[in-house]
Amino acid sequence: MTRALKTGFRISEKGQQILLALITFVWALAALIGAILAVFSPLVFDGPGNLGNPVAWLGFGLGALFWAVCMLAPLVGWMQWRKGKHTEAWAAMAAPVAWGGLALTVLQFVPS
Repeated sequence: MTRALKTGFRISEKGQQILLALITFVWALAALIGAILAVFSPLVFDGPGNLGNPVAWLGFGLGALFWAVCMLAPLVGWMQWRKGKHTEAWAAMAAPVAWGGLALTVLQFVPS
C-alpha cells in the first residue's frame, strides 16, 4: 500500500543543489524589486484615516521587509543545507513566497 502512494520521482542531491542555486538567484532579483517596494511602502498611509489603521501598518511592515526576507531566506536555506537538513533548507527557501502572498493579501484590505 505504501508503494502505491509514492510517486517514485526523486531529484538527486546535485540536482537539488542546482535548483537551490537557481532559486537563490530568483530571490536576489526579487529582493531588488522588494527594495523598490520598500521605498514606496509608506504610500499605504496616503488614504484618509490610514495612519491609525492597524491593517495599513501591517501591510506597511510586510511590504517594507519583503526585501529582507528575500535576502535572508537563501542564507538560512544554504546554512541548513550545509548542516544536512534538506527539508528545513527547502522550507526556508519557500519563506518569501509565503511572505509575499501574505503581503499581497493584507494590502488588498488597506483602504485607498
